[in-house]
Amino acid sequence: MRTLVTSALPYINGIKHLGNLVGSLLPSDVYVRFLRQQGEEVLFICGTDEHGAPAELAAEAAGEPVEAYCARMYQVQADIYRRFGISCDHFGRSSSPQNHELTQQIFSQLDANGYITRRTLKQYFSHAESRYLADRYIMGTCPHCGYEKARGDQCENCTRLLDPEDLIEPRSALSGSTELELKESEHLFLDLPKLQPIVAEWVEKQTQWPDISKQIAKKWINEGLHERCITRNLKWGVPVPLEGLDELVFYVWFDAPIGYIGMTRELFDARGEPDGWKSWWTAGEDVHYVEVMGKDNLPFHTLMFPAMLIGADASWKLADQIKGFNWLDYYGGKFSTSLGHGVFTDAALELYPADYWRYYLMANVPESSDSTFTWPLFANAVNKDLAGTLGNFVNRIFQLCERKLGREVPSGGTPGEAEAALIAQCTEAVESYEADMRKLEYRSAMRTLRALWTYGNRYVDERAPWKLLKTDPEQAALVIRTAFNLVALFAAASLPIIPDSASKFLRALGLDPESVGSAKDYLGLDVVKAGTAFELLPPTFAQISDEDVAALEERFGNGS
Repeated sequence: MRTLVTSALPYINGIKHLGNLVGSLLPSDVYVRFLRQQGEEVLFICGTDEHGAPAELAAEAAGEPVEAYCARMYQVQADIYRRFGISCDHFGRSSSPQNHELTQQIFSQLDANGYITRRTLKQYFSHAESRYLADRYIMGTCPHCGYEKARGDQCENCTRLLDPEDLIEPRSALSGSTELELKESEHLFLDLPKLQPIVAEWVEKQTQWPDISKQIAKKWINEGLHERCITRNLKWGVPVPLEGLDELVFYVWFDAPIGYIGMTRELFDARGEPDGWKSWWTAGEDVHYVEVMGKDNLPFHTLMFPAMLIGADASWKLADQIKGFNWLDYYGGKFSTSLGHGVFTDAALELYPADYWRYYLMANVPESSDSTFTWPLFANAVNKDLAGTLGNFVNRIFQLCERKLGREVPSGGTPGEAEAALIAQCTEAVESYEADMRKLEYRSAMRTLRALWTYGNRYVDERAPWKLLKTDPEQAALVIRTAFNLVALFAAASLPIIPDSASKFLRALGLDPESVGSAKDYLGLDVVKAGTAFELLPPTFAQISDEDVAALEERFGNGS
């Protein structure tokens, strides 16, 4: 069985924050890296979401044509994700010719099948900006929960989908102006009520979705799906292929998920295999499709996108697993790209290596509830887990051996009850860890990984090889050799989470990170054999001091 993984597309307007990263691309990457280690065939697709009014407005603010702005920001974002270790098979663009063609094709199929309607839409025109405003640039009070900063397409507080005219006291999110006029123009709508019975039946059959994904989908189904506008009065986007409507483009939410397919096609076109993408996106093929995203994207991916594909052609591949995440907050408040609140990915990489962030974010991934980022919590995770547990174990064994026995793994000693108990304990942990990773249950997997690291320190503390060197050199050699094998095991298990650091540990033992398989393959005591030369490493993880934390809170804020 092959696995297709798509991560929610980061929007093109600016640098993304850590909340964006932990809600989509990072957990996708960890899962993909894990599956690759198991020797499975995986295709990991993501890219920038480039159409819509936000791109136009960001380009205006930057003083650039929108095409040039998107091309530049694509390179900026792609470079940041590369430096974070995000290992997409292809990181593409929703503005690609492939996505334009597929979006128009799927629309035409929906239209031919009777799932597209036309009606007049009232759309807000801002006299202050002399332009139509996209739904997300209308703000007001949510009529359902009373949240005063709801957008015209969705309330971030209660996640309800909205239309701009639903808002109470609407205003421009750009200028704050209330000089808004509803103007009429003809637009196209996806007939979701007609598709609801088919989509509801499909949702009901899903058994691999986490609770948050299923609950949000059923909530919208129970409330009844409404026709959803799929066009806008913009110039930047996929043109509508109908006479008389050629001044319209498709609304960004319509073409963005189709971008997963378009980006797959980009990849295979670049490989010189123009039909290669089809086997990944055709129902009935041996493909397990996993989508990963934050909870704000769940209504679109559990309902809208499958409705589009089902209504267009039954042969399209639908998601088997939709992994949704809650929010990562910054000191109890929301990360916000538009407000610049929180830590952004470019600044994060300037401060600390990618593995520090990857570890902290995955250890605190907002899986069953929202989680909070604070600098003391970040420092504690780095100091206690990375530096204090894993890093300390690796450094103390390498240094002890080099200082007392030289730079080769020592021979001697016969494994006994302590080693048997250790391997049994590690085996149970690795089996649990790999089962959780396969189910995308990250919090549980991370707890088990941390526990696995502690087993090594406990074993070495109890066996005290520095004492045995004086009283029983054979047993000392056994303990040190066992510890070297634990380093290999810990590195193999940690490779999806902290790939740079784990790779350093493996290379120091003469092992190739690119050919490392399942952690189960490293449970024995002779993977790293006696006589193996090793490289003495400097400390991999540095402590973050209280003074560092205070300086970071001063720079980025602490919620007060």
